[in-house]
Amino acid sequence: MTVTLQRILTSDFPTWIDQSCAEYVGDLLTQGGSHEEARRIAVESMARSFPDGTQSPGNEVFHIMNEPDEAVGYLWIGQDVTTDPGAWWVWDVLINADQRGQGYGRTAMLLGEEYARTQGAHSLGLSVFGFNTRARELYVSLGYETTSVKMLKKLD
Repeated sequence: MTVTLQRILTSDFPTWIDQSCAEYVGDLLTQGGSHEEARRIAVESMARSFPDGTQSPGNEVFHIMNEPDEAVGYLWIGQDVTTDPGAWWVWDVLINADQRGQGYGRTAMLLGEEYARTQGAHSLGLSVFGFNTRARELYVSLGYETTSVKMLKKLD
């Protein structure tokens, strides 16, 4: 299986922002937030990272491409918001639902790590929602270690 990362085109960027924002809203809703709050958080997050609605320094967004050269997902990777320029972060990664379970996520993560190394990264972090057990298992199998745990109890 051949998987490559292809930088997203400027013309595709607005569509990607909409897709990534919608995915984030969906995750926040799954976690139990209100639609209004989830939408606000997602929109504000994108505005911080891409203030002009276009690609910005320190962030790279890639299409994850399969062997027939079709996009099967995306990877957003870039420098962490710390003062350490060697600390990088996976801000978002998604494999299209109909393409999951074929190894694309694993390979995309390894390609992302390789890319980050070429940019001077010495670490790569990420956050994952607690309900996303499949992704968590993947990250553990790739050598990612838990560095913090955020917990919540609903008091309805």
